[in-house]
Amino acid sequence: MNLAIDLGNTLAKIGCFKNRQLLPGQHAVPFEKLEGIVAEKNPDRIIISSVNQKIQKLNFTLGKNVMVLGHKTPLPITINYKTPETLGKDRIAAVVGAYMGKPATNTLVIDIGTCITYDFINDKNEYLGGAISPGVEMKLKAMNTFTARLPLVHMVDDVNLIGNTTEEALQSGAINGTKAEIEEIIRMYSDKFRNLRFVICGGGAEYFGSRLKSTVEICPELVLIGLNGILEYNA
Repeated sequence: MNLAIDLGNTLAKIGCFKNRQLLPGQHAVPFEKLEGIVAEKNPDRIIISSVNQKIQKLNFTLGKNVMVLGHKTPLPITINYKTPETLGKDRIAAVVGAYMGKPATNTLVIDIGTCITYDFINDKNEYLGGAISPGVEMKLKAMNTFTARLPLVHMVDDVNLIGNTTEEALQSGAINGTKAEIEEIIRMYSDKFRNLRFVICGGGAEYFGSRLKSTVEICPELVLIGLNGILEYNA
């Protein structure tokens, strides 16, 4: 059994794979519980992706076959990025996951989390780059932090277009603004590339993916699938 671990900004996301299939029960856990879960799962091989330095504090059981995803890790796709050493490992894993689902296809991967990342892989299986923008909670926190009187509010499921309180206005701006941003980025890529596929992943995938006018594939576990694909590729 393989274990894929994605260390994000706030939680560790884990997925167990057998015969290249993601097993039910993958979940997100606090960092401090990760080592206990790894010991419980007792996987044959482990791959880790990290967007922070918490990976340095992990101490997995000796003898485990642990791969840490880095910018020099062999991949089944070509990375055409001017600064590969600065490219987020979760972004790499997401595009590999998209490639595994449908190779040789123009694909835009949209990962909606703390930040929103847009990553493009072409029909030659070349990763070209993309964009990064703040996620909903980051926008809401920024408006509270950098103003004197705006309150701190949080993401809600239902938001009006016209907010009739300050709290609702903040939520409308952040949430509806994010939806509009995603729709417009999709339109811009559609104007530039033919036969374009869109895959949405991350914590906000279900929420925004189900509310877009554009046709998209919703795959919250795409990063984990990509990590396992990289592990298998290097086996």
